[in-house]
Amino acid sequence: MHLQKDTELINNFLKSNNWISSDEEVTVLEVPGEGNMNFTLRCKLNSGKSFILKQSRDFVEKYPQIAAPEQRVLEEARFYDFIKDDAFLRDRTPSVLQLDRESHIMMMEDLGEGSDYTALYKKDVQLKENELEELIAFIAHLHKNFNKQNCKETITNREMRALNHEHIFVLPFEKDNGLNLDDIMPGLAEVSNLATNNSKLKEAVKSLGQQYLEDGAQLLHGDYFPGSWLKTANGIKIIDPEFCFFGPAEFELGVCLAHLYMAEQPKEFIQKAINIYKKDAPLNDMLMMKFMAVEMLRRILGVAQLPLQLSLNERKALVERSILIITEY
Repeated sequence: MHLQKDTELINNFLKSNNWISSDEEVTVLEVPGEGNMNFTLRCKLNSGKSFILKQSRDFVEKYPQIAAPEQRVLEEARFYDFIKDDAFLRDRTPSVLQLDRESHIMMMEDLGEGSDYTALYKKDVQLKENELEELIAFIAHLHKNFNKQNCKETITNREMRALNHEHIFVLPFEKDNGLNLDDIMPGLAEVSNLATNNSKLKEAVKSLGQQYLEDGAQLLHGDYFPGSWLKTANGIKIIDPEFCFFGPAEFELGVCLAHLYMAEQPKEFIQKAINIYKKDAPLNDMLMMKFMAVEMLRRILGVAQLPLQLSLNERKALVERSILIITEY
């Protein structure tokens, strides 16, 4: 069963699964934002209710040429199931209403009209301090309360981790990775040589990649960047934890701070974020900085590009700084 933006098909699917009553009908279908990984629809019913349908397929929705684990929506559902009894986290994430394991389709609470935080990449768009505090408090609470010491089970999510590992720690550092960076910005291919020709960097990144692949102590969201933060009428909500796994907390915070760096947020926000996090949970600062640096390199030199408004020289400076952090500290 492959979902499409087709009201008749959607109504048939929902009714055959008893997800809506016989007198309910989907009257409006909308695409809720720009999803990268999955097929998502907002379904509005004649009764006034609405919900989100999400289906994961064996490819990345935005990049169909990239294969991806088909069961990833089930891993996302597991994350929500793990945290459902924690009021702090539950209030900041959508509820799972129904799950079709065979077709990899999830019905989720509609969080309402909202926008993600990718506008931060635009010049002069700044995160508010209370938003920063809220975003860091979420992962600090998650890591502190969901770890191997107090969870009977863990989430390994190995297939999604393998996919992420390839795109973070491998492909950006290979010369012949099939990506023409000059199509993104003229001169960027030459900048990439700073990484692809650096054997010391590659060895260090390989070691970080191994730490990412090892099973760690804390439950991580796994892809904690502005595209996973939703601004709604009811505050910030956190979505899309399909890359979740038990791993190193430093990876999570490092990814988050890398995006604040690339979005040119105030420099003091970096230290403030670290301080907020460390109030609630322990942290290896240097390891976190190295994961932050790898994330910046892969976003500037890899496939998963961002709508950055940085000049070539600004990107080069970030690449040089990232290489320094990884190789010299």
